[in-house]
Amino acid sequence: MAKTILLTGATGFLGSHLAEALVEEGHHVVILKRSFSDIWRINHIIERIKSYDADVIPLEKIFQEQKIDVVIHTATNYGRKKERLTDIVETNVLFGLQLLESAIFSNTELFINTDSLQQKCVSQYSLSKRQFYDWLRIYSQSDTIKIINMRLDHMYGPRDDSNKFVVWLMQQMVADVPEIKLTAGEQKRDFIFIDDVVRAFLFVMQVSQSLPKFSSFDVGTGEHICVKEFVLMMKSVIETIRGKRVTPNLQFGVIPYRKGEVMEVVEDVSTLFNLGWKPQTELLDGLKITVREFVGGDTSSK
Repeated sequence: MAKTILLTGATGFLGSHLAEALVEEGHHVVILKRSFSDIWRINHIIERIKSYDADVIPLEKIFQEQKIDVVIHTATNYGRKKERLTDIVETNVLFGLQLLESAIFSNTELFINTDSLQQKCVSQYSLSKRQFYDWLRIYSQSDTIKIINMRLDHMYGPRDDSNKFVVWLMQQMVADVPEIKLTAGEQKRDFIFIDDVVRAFLFVMQVSQSLPKFSSFDVGTGEHICVKEFVLMMKSVIETIRGKRVTPNLQFGVIPYRKGEVMEVVEDVSTLFNLGWKPQTELLDGLKITVREFVGGDTSSK
């Protein structure tokens, strides 16, 4: 059954892939963006969705002009561009609360939030995400809206941001820079392909009626890999696809771990697995898709 879905962060990595999948499933997709947002990721579907500029149009008007069945909140501020702390809190906490309150007032059935598996002590970003999670728990105890919290570790795939680790790494390797400075790479991460993350969101939306008022799911493959092993796998995939050797010297251990670095993210994917969702993309296959898309077109200027 088609639903009217309000999607935030639709011009971003996860949001754009979700928008595409929701449109293909026949849902009525309404997106929130900024008036100055670069829409290159959703240009191919922009005529099939309804768009509002969140910095121009009040949230209340958006909910008044159509009955929103589901809100999927993916908009986030990672703090990677030297944003002020107040900007991070504004996006990751205050905007989320305004969105949730508008949804509750308008009798929206379901609110799906995008969270992080990072511990709150790691960064201002992760702290703000934890604070919003706490607010979600509070609201779920007193209001009728159903809330699902999706906790992610490390997504990767086509159309990702150039300031993310995976894209940065590909850029460096393809550019044949003299050396790539890295940490020792002993951290273990759960790298999950973007298509599998999208499938997880669509899945919980489909089974939401059988879930309690508040649910939180760790979204991952359940398999951790050392960052160093991931880097070497990326190198091998790029060499195979390009048919030439990756020349940069990989200098593991030159960069110290950041303060509060978590060496292995603790996750429990069993709850989501037991409901019937599982990832479908092996890491090697996902990397091949990602690298082919990257070397086939210049994404560095996007």
